[in-house]
Amino acid sequence: MSESFLLVCDDLPHTVVLTDSGPRAIEVVKLLHRRTGLSLWHCKSLVSQLPAAILENLPEEVATAMVDELREAGADAHVQVSE
Repeated sequence: MSESFLLVCDDLPHTVVLTDSGPRAIEVVKLLHRRTGLSLWHCKSLVSQLPAAILENLPEEVATAMVDELREAGADAHVQVSE
């Protein structure tokens, strides 16, 4: 007789990856500053070195909301499952 088990895992951590700052890079920098608490200088540095992991170890809902905000500011970003 064989047994099978269903493993239920907690929500895996997610990472927000910014791939393009778009035409309104200053707005993206300001958004990153507000949402991450990083200095404006650090946020500008992240935007100039794309692709960049902006936020890590987030629940999927929070990561998706951040990606939506970045896209509204004209940027291109996506969520990936953290390893």
